Amino acid sequence: MTVFPVPGSRRRIRRAHVIAAGCAVALCTSVAAPAAADGGTTATKPTIVLVHGAFADASSWNGVVERLEHRGYTVIAPANPLRGLYSDSAYIASVLDSIKGPIVLVGHSYGGALISTAAADNPQVKSLVYVSALMPDVGETGMTLSAKFPSELGTATKSVPYRAGGVSGTDLYLKPDKLHQVFAADLPESTTKVMAVTQRPAATTAFSEKAKVAAWKHIPSWFLVAKQDKTINPDQERFEAKRAGSHMVEIDSSHVAMISHPDAVTDLVLQAATAADSARPALAATGTTHDAQAETALTGIGAASLIAGTGTLLLGRRLRRPAS
Repeated sequence: MTVFPVPGSRRRIRRAHVIAAGCAVALCTSVAAPAAADGGTTATKPTIVLVHGAFADASSWNGVVERLEHRGYTVIAPANPLRGLYSDSAYIASVLDSIKGPIVLVGHSYGGALISTAAADNPQVKSLVYVSALMPDVGETGMTLSAKFPSELGTATKSVPYRAGGVSGTDLYLKPDKLHQVFAADLPESTTKVMAVTQRPAATTAFSEKAKVAAWKHIPSWFLVAKQDKTINPDQERFEAKRAGSHMVEIDSSHVAMISHPDAVTDLVLQAATAADSARPALAATGTTHDAQAETALTGIGAASLIAGTGTLLLGRRLRRPAS
């Protein structure tokens, strides 16, 4: 005997279908959403720390600082004591310890030797950037590197004894009549005359103390070679960059590229910052995480559809029962 649904049962069946479909959507959403969330990132812009070198001060980074801050980065340009590799790198390391979150560490000239040491054992330092810089390996000094790659700096400095707090030593200054030619040939002479008067000397220990660590061996690095550099031989810069496997660029600049070519230096720092900013877990780089998420989402959708279909069938059968 044919059984007809009781009055109003068709409406109940339609409602059942709607409910089942709603369940399917809800289940799909609950399964798929975590997969999308896992693949997302909440990356924080790294703090950029700019370390100046010998004969200069933190104001040498002014043009780069302005450009980086314009792009939304927090920037710190600490005063380099210029008293020796060991004490200076310890000071820079203490500055890094005060920073929360990821760091991109940038060094110019002698500042490159400092960042190679200061970044050691600091997991927050994600990238190193060297601007016409020293980049010593373990056991090397600035002097041993310059002996292999001579430059005009050897004849452009003068030694001056100093005493401070019971400690004595020797400071190195650039000769005022040599600073423009050797240090900053692509800047106006009016500017380099002021730089000669206001220069900060470096103690000889800055160049004679041997590096005990080399952070560039385990931290990605970028290197700007100044092709017109007469303070550090450009061939030395290329040698250092290639040895470290750095991302290298070359520009027509004197030793002070961050002053004469702040855009080029900023661009290189941004490359390093972007690499640090967009870091992903190792699995994501191989696509494994993405594939696993897709599979999970598809499996969830299939399961949701099966559940929803089963629910519809059961509800339909219940509604087709004859009225008692």
